[in-house]
Amino acid sequence: MSLIAADHICVRYDANEVLHDVSLEIAAGEIVTILGPNGSGKSTLLRALLGIVPVAEGQIRRQAGLRIGYVPQKLTIDRTMPISVRRFLSLPNRVTDVAAAAALDRVGMTGHGHVQMTALSGGQLQRVLLARALLGNPQVLMLDEPTQGLDQQGEAAFYRLIEEVRSATGAAVLMISHDLHVVMAASDRVICLNGHICCEGTPRVVSNAPEYRALFGLGTQGALALYRHEHDHEHPVDEGHVHHHDHHHHQGHDHEHDHAG
Repeated sequence: MSLIAADHICVRYDANEVLHDVSLEIAAGEIVTILGPNGSGKSTLLRALLGIVPVAEGQIRRQAGLRIGYVPQKLTIDRTMPISVRRFLSLPNRVTDVAAAAALDRVGMTGHGHVQMTALSGGQLQRVLLARALLGNPQVLMLDEPTQGLDQQGEAAFYRLIEEVRSATGAAVLMISHDLHVVMAASDRVICLNGHICCEGTPRVVSNAPEYRALFGLGTQGALALYRHEHDHEHPVDEGHVHHHDHHHHQGHDHEHDHAG
């Protein structure tokens, strides 16, 4: 039984169709990464799943009472208004000191409750946002480009943290990635999106799919790098097969290479 699913959804802004006939399901405990160039509808898909954006066709199904933790793409903090990490964790719902401390512990930010939000580095801010998302004990974590602006080391560290959180809490993870060349190796599935789903499969299989290479302007030398733990190679993985999605629908934008990040 999936926790949340999109059934053949279309999303339109005025006359512009941003998502066309998209279907996906997220099961308990799995990590799903959505890859796509700018303008591919990644954030729109996440907002549709969250119920923020209405769908023109199809439907979103959520398990009754589903608890979702959301880590937004960017958070702009007013530097004229001082707010500590501890106070931020109590917005909008007040939480106990014990719960706040436990959430900070889980994301490697022990003892940072007194620190001003404006004093945090980019990586620390993402960890605090994750801590806040974890306070509701979510069954699904949804992260919108959480490593944007981080260097490679910071990105790798955040991916390791997500793996640890998944292992410790059992929460499913849906993550949108801005980096078309690097995916967390722990992803159970990678979905390539460009208005519609182009292909999906395990990271290794998708990296070799012609749809992935065509979408991101990669030649035969192009490769998807996987952030993995040193011990990953000890565990044989059934790589499965790439699922091709044959669409004749043409989006109104060209498939240009994305240099974001």
